Amino acid sequence: MEDAETTESSTAKARTAPAPEDTRKPDSPSDVTKPSWKYIAKKTLREFTKDQCPDLAASLTYYAVLSLFPALLALVSLLGLFGDPKKTTSALLDVVQGIAPGQTVDTLRSVVEELASSSAAGLTLVIGLLTALWSASGYVGAFSRAMNRVYEIDEGRTFIKLRGTILGVTLVNLLIVVVLAAMLVLSGPVAESVGNLLGLGDAFLAVWNIAKWPVMLVLVILAIALLYYATPNVKQPKFRWMSMGSAIALVVFLLASLAFGFYVANFSSYNKTYGAIGGVIIALLWLWILNMSLLFGAEFDAETERGRQLQAGIEAEETIQLPPRDTKKSDKLQAKEEEDIRRGRELREEHSADAAAQDGTHDPARGQARDRSRD
Repeated sequence: MEDAETTESSTAKARTAPAPEDTRKPDSPSDVTKPSWKYIAKKTLREFTKDQCPDLAASLTYYAVLSLFPALLALVSLLGLFGDPKKTTSALLDVVQGIAPGQTVDTLRSVVEELASSSAAGLTLVIGLLTALWSASGYVGAFSRAMNRVYEIDEGRTFIKLRGTILGVTLVNLLIVVVLAAMLVLSGPVAESVGNLLGLGDAFLAVWNIAKWPVMLVLVILAIALLYYATPNVKQPKFRWMSMGSAIALVVFLLASLAFGFYVANFSSYNKTYGAIGGVIIALLWLWILNMSLLFGAEFDAETERGRQLQAGIEAEETIQLPPRDTKKSDKLQAKEEEDIRRGRELREEHSADAAAQDGTHDPARGQARDRSRD
């Protein structure tokens, strides 16, 4: 929930915040001083807690679960168009198992294999894509609200403008996920079969098996950077395909996933305690770690911008000074709030007058004493 200070400052930022590309700000990380970097690091940790990012990550996990199975339905149907869906999905899950905890993959495997056995790939693909787009847009919308809290601003975009942005970001990121899944599947025997079909030699396949990993890394960072850039109601300095925050989020997530997987494999007793749903709980915790990593990276980017502004002499110690993308919605809400305050004041004054009149009527002595004091 946004505090009153943040809500009141949104319209003011449109008038007072400097341009996103203000030339006074450092242009590259090397121009940021050492004291500024120390301030940025400490402020990132404090704001991560102050903005209740673990709670926000739990909310994002809920929306991620809602969009996960429609997305799996669309993905499995799409992979089924290019070959044996059971083999391709098995290859994909084998790659995911190297990152996610084993019990999480086991939970997903049964669902994915059941979807892969479906024969109506074409119709399932259309339904799955539309459902995945709508469900995943709920996640992007929740991420947008979280980013507004990170950048200390309220939502000023109209419903149509905001919804269009959310659907656009969702569609691009879903396409990136599909490309990543296809690249994961195109390895080993699958890549060899495709190579033979296209007449490609063994040398090309060897290069592909090596070169695809940095390409996939770039695509993942691009998806994160797009979320960071497009979802908050602030005009960013410029779109950076690889923001420092997105790279940090990816590194934190990979390290946390490895640590969590090691803990689950060696020390946890989720299956003994929770039985069949132990794998589901582990999957939810893994998604929660993913979303906390994304929010931590977003906080780092926001505090880096604050540090750049402070170093440029801009008053950003209380709130980050970036102009909003739009203020139409916040202006309307502010007008309604002022109207509610006016009506509430009239109601209070009316009842105060009635109470004063009743006080004088039912207690003549007190009323006469009050009249003498006025004289």
